[in-house]
Amino acid sequence: MTGVPKSPRIVRPVGVVTRGTTARNRLRRADRWLTVVHGRLLTSAPRPLVVDLGYGASHVTTVELFSRLRLVCPDVEVVGLEIDPARVAAAAPFEEPGLRFALGGFELPVARPPVLVRAFNVLRQYGEAEAWRAWDMLRSRIAPGGVIVEGTCSEVGHRATWVGLDAEGPRTLTLSTRFAGFERPSDLAERLPKTLIHRNVPGEPIHALLSDLDRAWAVCAPYAPYGVRQRWLAAVESLTATWPIHTRPPLGGRARWRLGELTLPWSAVAPPR
Repeated sequence: MTGVPKSPRIVRPVGVVTRGTTARNRLRRADRWLTVVHGRLLTSAPRPLVVDLGYGASHVTTVELFSRLRLVCPDVEVVGLEIDPARVAAAAPFEEPGLRFALGGFELPVARPPVLVRAFNVLRQYGEAEAWRAWDMLRSRIAPGGVIVEGTCSEVGHRATWVGLDAEGPRTLTLSTRFAGFERPSDLAERLPKTLIHRNVPGEPIHALLSDLDRAWAVCAPYAPYGVRQRWLAAVESLTATWPIHTRPPLGGRARWRLGELTLPWSAVAPPR
């Protein structure tokens, strides 16, 4: 028939609905890292756009991200994306200038390519191959020079790991933990990114890293009377002799290690793909 307007094409968000669990300050560790490591990227970009992908059943961590980024970049804009329309509707009343919520997934349906994407706890239920494809899709949609921070954390955020990616691929792996949140550093294994979590077996680089970190932790037990932080600092510093852990700001050094972090190049733990 002619003269009959076509119905608009409905584009379905790419991805599946997550459990959506979240809590206040759950992503504080990652946000703190973002503001330090990528603050210059945000301030140097005209009209910087940041996407919080898969924020969950509550808007709270997106609002926290917006507030924290505004401290280092007052003109940053943040869009929280979810593939569940009910979650988007529930978040809408909390929009404000520079902050909004929208329907979307890995395809990143935003007005312009973002300079930064934060995606936490969205790939836990995917297979490893699917996680790689999600990374590839995200990388193809960021702005030139843009970055993606994809990771996983515990329910209260005391244990977390994340990967930093750019258009070329994964660049860094960060381990981050509250000092009261573990018995051995390898407890972080349960929060490894999907592309690594099933690789934590003998013969794989990530298993070797965690094993060596546990060994260094044990060797540095004499520092325990001075506190867990001092023991962690000694363990990480000793590990720099055999692993390419970043030792200079903004990615590394004692200022970062004191927070329960360590970051190293992705190439040091990269599994065969």
